[in-house]
Amino acid sequence: MALTFTEDVNKLWKRYARQPSLELRNKLMEMYLPLVKFNADRVATKLPSEVDVDDLISAGIFGLMDAIDSFDLQRGVKFETYCAPRIRGAILDELRSMDWVPRLVRSRASRLEGARRGLEAELGRSPTEKELAQRLGLSVSDFEKLRDDASAVSMVSLSRKYYETDSNRDVCEIDIIEDDESLDPEQEAVKSDLRSFVSQNLTRLEQLILVLYYYEEMTMKEIGQTLDLSESRVSQMHSAIMSSLQTRLRELPITTAYPAC
Repeated sequence: MALTFTEDVNKLWKRYARQPSLELRNKLMEMYLPLVKFNADRVATKLPSEVDVDDLISAGIFGLMDAIDSFDLQRGVKFETYCAPRIRGAILDELRSMDWVPRLVRSRASRLEGARRGLEAELGRSPTEKELAQRLGLSVSDFEKLRDDASAVSMVSLSRKYYETDSNRDVCEIDIIEDDESLDPEQEAVKSDLRSFVSQNLTRLEQLILVLYYYEEMTMKEIGQTLDLSESRVSQMHSAIMSSLQTRLRELPITTAYPAC
C-alpha cells in the first residue's frame, strides 16, 4: 500500500531517531494509520462478519506503535515493509484472545433455529434440509457446514434438576457436568516448553508463518497474500523452518520426548 505524505517523512524519522518523543511518535502513527486499517480490512475479508474490524484496527495500532519504537533507519528497509508483519501479528494475537469462535457457533445455531421455526409455522411440519437451505439462501454444501457448526450448540439450564436425593438439596445439571476445560499442569508445562523450543531462534516473520499455517489453517497462498510474500517464498521459508527443526530434534538427547501440541 503506497502512502503520500505532506511532510518529508525521512526528515521526521531522522528527528525521531535523534530524539524520540511522544509528540513525534504520535505524528508518525497518524501518518501510518492507514496501513493499520488496510491490513485490518485484508485480514477481516477472511473472517466471519461477526468479527468487528474496529477491534482488529485497535490491535493493529499497538503493532504499529511497537514497529515505530523498534524501527532502525540504518537497515535500509522501508518502514511500510517492516511494520506490516508486526501489525498483522498484533491483529492475529487479538483474534486468538477474542475467542470469537464460540460466539460465531451460537450465532449460526440461532440463525438455523430461526429458519426452522419459521418454516414449521408456515408448513405445519418439520422442514426438509433442502427447504431450510432455500430459506437461508445457501447452497447444499454451505447449508451442511452451517448445520454441522450449529450441531455443536446444546442449551441446557444448569439449574435443571438432574435427580432427587433424600436430603433437602437436589442434584442439578451443574453438579454433574464434567469440567472438560481443566488442564493438566504437567502436560501444559511440557507443551509450553515445546512451543518455546519450536519458536527458538525464529524471526517474527517465521513465527507468523507457523501460526498462520498450523493454527489459523491458512494455505501457503493465503499466507503469502497476508504477509505480502509470494506463495513460493512462503513455501521455501516453511521448508527451511521444518528442516532446521528436524536437525535440532535429532540433536536432542534420546530420552527427550514431547507430546503433540
